[in-house]
Amino acid sequence: MTMMTSVLTPVRAGAIALALATAGTLPGAAQADVDIQEVTSPGGQVFWLVEEPTIPIVSIEIGFSGGARLDPADKTGLTNFTMALMNEGSGELDAVAFANKADDISARFGFSGGRDSTEVSGAFLVETLDEGIDLLALAMGSPRFDAEPVARVRGQILSGIAQDETDPQAIAGKEWAARAFPDHAYGRPSSGTKETITAITVEDMRTAHKRLMTRANAHIGIVGAINAAKAGKIVDTLMAVLPEGATVTAEPRDVAPPPGVIVIEQDVPQSTAIFGHAGLARDDPDFIPAFVMNRVLGGGGFSSRLMEEVREKRGLAYSVYSYLSARDEAALYLGGVQTANERVAESIDVIRAEWTRMATEGMSEEDLEKAKRYLTGAFPLQFDSNAKIANYLIFVQMEDLGIDYINIRNDLIEAVTVEDIKRVAARVLKPDALSIVVVGMPVGL
Repeated sequence: MTMMTSVLTPVRAGAIALALATAGTLPGAAQADVDIQEVTSPGGQVFWLVEEPTIPIVSIEIGFSGGARLDPADKTGLTNFTMALMNEGSGELDAVAFANKADDISARFGFSGGRDSTEVSGAFLVETLDEGIDLLALAMGSPRFDAEPVARVRGQILSGIAQDETDPQAIAGKEWAARAFPDHAYGRPSSGTKETITAITVEDMRTAHKRLMTRANAHIGIVGAINAAKAGKIVDTLMAVLPEGATVTAEPRDVAPPPGVIVIEQDVPQSTAIFGHAGLARDDPDFIPAFVMNRVLGGGGFSSRLMEEVREKRGLAYSVYSYLSARDEAALYLGGVQTANERVAESIDVIRAEWTRMATEGMSEEDLEKAKRYLTGAFPLQFDSNAKIANYLIFVQMEDLGIDYINIRNDLIEAVTVEDIKRVAARVLKPDALSIVVVGMPVGL
């Protein structure tokens, strides 16, 4: 569980909400052409900028490399807990005063902690941009961690952890990760445990704040009605409140989760299964073909093979899916299914059979063209607002895909051939290596 916190301004938010609602699709979005500038601020901070003068809103996204994988083993959940408190009062403003100030200037803020990064977002009307940036800088640089918000957020996290203890999906995911990563942070829940969350102190949060949010690990995207000179000043204002820090590095590792099936018994009418094995890193030359392949295998909703074979033909499950998960230090190919206890064994057999069929046969030219058509056609929809573009700028920077990636991504998809799919499927898909965790009372396993 990743906790996302935000200040949504309910009173004067009408102005920003109206602007967002009436903005429509940004010019050029139909072609997914985005004019990205790489800019260096007066203070020397590199950031990416997209000028969009037609909408009176400026969206800012800042991603910091690191995230929950940096949490000490005995303080699992620290990143999540810390980021959840970043807008609960800053400087001289307590939580209520901070929220009221944000409301007064129609500003929106978001803070989140993930496994490999933490992210900060802001959306501002042009007319109150300077005040909004000052408030965001205050939140980033001087969080208060007051007793009341800390206790309240701690209670919320502990409540979520308690719910996860009886949720089959959460149980299966937690067990799968623990088996795949017995000696790595990925094997521990990023939301923490009852013991670690209870033990985390305000001093722990202050230490984590200084470690997680540093200039050395910042990736910045700004989109909206703003020019490079103004954006550079904003970047320097925000970075000035942070320590320089040390660059976070990643040490990719091979993943070999134990193959086969394990069952965690839970008295529920349906079984939930998580399955997977090693995948491909995001910078692997075969990642794009694998991404296209997965659209047909299990990532295409009702049009995927898994859905057709498991649900449509046999009525075994309501949902079945697969996806590539390329983390900073490990690459996975994961999936899941939920079905009646009496039918989970058959569902797993069908999933393995489809894994094998794709690995040995690949796909037809027709299936490939359908996948390409969807993946290229849906892509521009990710850029129909300033905030979406800013968020994608951060993704591209943090994955080191290159400033032209947004504009060439569809070309990369179109270049995939059936021969590529067959080669990559044979390389990636290993039905005998599938590690499967089932939670429920499955029959025949």
